[in-house]
Amino acid sequence: MSSYLLCSTPVHGHVMPLLAVARHLAACGHRVRFLTGERYRPAVEASGATFLPLPASADYDDSDLPAAFPERVGLSGPAGIRYDLSTIFLKPAPAQLEAVDAALAAEPADAVLVESLFLGAMLLLARPLGERPPVVNLGIVPLGLASVDTAPFGLGIPPMRGPLGRVRNRALATFAEKVVFKPVQQSAERMMLEVTGRPLDRFFMSTAGLADAIVQFTVPSFEYPRRDLPSTVHFVGPVSRTTPSSTPLPEWWGELDGSRPVVHVTQGTVANDEWESLVAPTLRGLTADDVLVVVSTGGRPVETLPTLPTNARAAAYLPYDKLLPLTDVMVTNGGYGGVHYALEHGVPLVVAGATEDKVEVTARVAWSGAGINLASNTPSAAAVQRGVRAVLASPRYREASRRIGDDIAVSSGMRGLDAVLQQVQGAAARIR
Repeated sequence: MSSYLLCSTPVHGHVMPLLAVARHLAACGHRVRFLTGERYRPAVEASGATFLPLPASADYDDSDLPAAFPERVGLSGPAGIRYDLSTIFLKPAPAQLEAVDAALAAEPADAVLVESLFLGAMLLLARPLGERPPVVNLGIVPLGLASVDTAPFGLGIPPMRGPLGRVRNRALATFAEKVVFKPVQQSAERMMLEVTGRPLDRFFMSTAGLADAIVQFTVPSFEYPRRDLPSTVHFVGPVSRTTPSSTPLPEWWGELDGSRPVVHVTQGTVANDEWESLVAPTLRGLTADDVLVVVSTGGRPVETLPTLPTNARAAAYLPYDKLLPLTDVMVTNGGYGGVHYALEHGVPLVVAGATEDKVEVTARVAWSGAGINLASNTPSAAAVQRGVRAVLASPRYREASRRIGDDIAVSSGMRGLDAVLQQVQGAAARIR
């Protein structure tokens, strides 16, 4: 059996996918340690892994980001993205590296597994293999590697074919690095030099490419094609698949009888503190339509929702294994995991997310043909209505989602991760 160190920023959407990895590795009999924020200690320990706390300078309570980062309040667009990247993700990197080094000094690991925005890995990867264990990047957000065939990550711009597209991509890459993210890139370059003594030779959002392997938790049909894709990238399908659920059925479940289209709307389990973002506009926009709107509050009390129209039903949690096969359209703010649940079941999407990694997830939904991107964090009721009506009116969205779902069904999943881990461990052994 092997020993693995998993590392995640203390953010719910980053920790949860790695918990699935931790459960799998622990169930296989491996020694698993999990480095993340104190808030996630119970969940880590329940996964079968040993919890290791991040130092205070790299930890924060992501359940109340306005309190943890008051300067973030009111920021949006490029300014908001720059703040998140520089303060929430980049600034803690040296402390993250110190914690990784302490964990490895206390107990060697056969591999270090990191999520894409644990940027302490950027500093760790400045060391050659042999001076560190193999590092595997776990792709829990869309693939951010720079390519001649794609626009820079973070802009939410889909590919453009042909020579003109490649020219556009070069110009956008320069614009992103030298203008939009210039302050963050400069900070990353200074940090790399100060901490490691080595220069940063690439855009900081592409440093995942330094890893010994990238295990991307999607299928190629939901990722932009790149002719220069490194051989270190392995697509294994989504980290979490729909499993039988014990969530009790609400009393209104019998209304999902196929007599009218079912539209499921959710803001996930984190970004659900303000229903006006997506749930409320969906309820208002579809009030007069002959559909049944099904709301999941992600655990928040149903009583916090606005007054439900007569064609809407709600529950705190719903069993996706039973709901999604009955769903005609899913309306979501674009979390990578939730989108993949819909795609797994061939459910077309209407997505509304324009910040963080969601701007890249929603762009891929539209590019793949699996749904409509409203390109806003707070779409109007009319925009949601138009999106849902368009998806219901055209079978091409469901057909595209089904094609991706078929690819997910045959993807390797955790078996693919196991194979990659064996591969990188074998390469490291040959160096030693």
